[in-house]
Amino acid sequence: MKIAYLANVGSVHTQRWASAMAQRGHEVHLITRRGISQFMLPGVRMYFLPFLPPYGYWLNAPWVRRILHRLRPQLLHVHYAAGYGVLGRLSGFHPRILSIWGSDVFVAPYQSGFQRRVIQKNLRSYDVLCATGNAIARQARSVCDGLGDIRITPFGVDTEKFRPDPTKKDASKITIGTVKKYHPFYGIDLLVGAFARVRQRFLVSEPEIGRRLRLLLVGSGDHKAEIEALVKSLGIADVSEVLGPVPHHEVPDYLNRLDVYACPSRSESFGVAVLEASACGVPVVVTNVGGLPEVVEDGKTGFIVPPENLDALVEAIEVLVRRPDLRSRMGQAGREMVVERYSWDESVRIMENVYAEALALGGKA
Repeated sequence: MKIAYLANVGSVHTQRWASAMAQRGHEVHLITRRGISQFMLPGVRMYFLPFLPPYGYWLNAPWVRRILHRLRPQLLHVHYAAGYGVLGRLSGFHPRILSIWGSDVFVAPYQSGFQRRVIQKNLRSYDVLCATGNAIARQARSVCDGLGDIRITPFGVDTEKFRPDPTKKDASKITIGTVKKYHPFYGIDLLVGAFARVRQRFLVSEPEIGRRLRLLLVGSGDHKAEIEALVKSLGIADVSEVLGPVPHHEVPDYLNRLDVYACPSRSESFGVAVLEASACGVPVVVTNVGGLPEVVEDGKTGFIVPPENLDALVEAIEVLVRRPDLRSRMGQAGREMVVERYSWDESVRIMENVYAEALALGGKA
């Protein structure tokens, strides 16, 4: 199959989809913005557009049309309902598929009336719509009335790369943390506050456990300095690591250092980071928002707590700190769930089926 992608090559999601299809023997072409050529993908032919966002999403349309006319792919797969979604619509190419990522329907439509109208127009223009999970699909329908079927195409986990590795753990410590972007959406401040409270409780009631507790935070984002300041103000800097971004292939090493993975998000479209933690056999604590309840079995692979509820977050973490047997059992169950439902190979197979469907339709679904 000859596939053209229109997406941001700087995103690990784009990289994984394009690379996976190339590895499956498809002829893959990726059209993306200029300035990020360091992301060269084996087996993927790349084309760089001349104009940068935000105006580039309109100005690059003639270049996209020319590239597609020259390539004559069998289908066009566009990622993100805003931005590249505009370029895909203006390309006039069919059949075209749009993958909705999350913030393009949870955040972007509420930034301005103009942005909302653009996204609505984009969503209605595609032959096939895809979403990572049911929460994203529901949100897309709430933003844009009258949408037809939205195919669920989970962004799965490479369970060979993300797997338990006991050698990464320090048995003398109990480490709570997350690998997540430093953004208010993801509630890293709540996790820091909860950790400080849990540690203080154990230092009073069970000092041996309290002295073993550690906090590990890993991620990118503009709010890292604020989190570092919060850690310092709560007096836990000496037992905390607040790290910057790491390459995706190193993420399993950091996840395997954790005994508890916490994701107390205020907003979350799906939760692939949670699945990666579960694949590494780490029990998880998440909030009941967006797509997170789809990827956690409450009481089996982890705990689901109400959003913005620090007491509930503290209680869930405290239970897991106190009970290593429960951590082990939930971690194993989480690993089994990911292997069964969210393996990357299965995700790629599902997407290939969507491609075949789009080719059969040829035009509007």
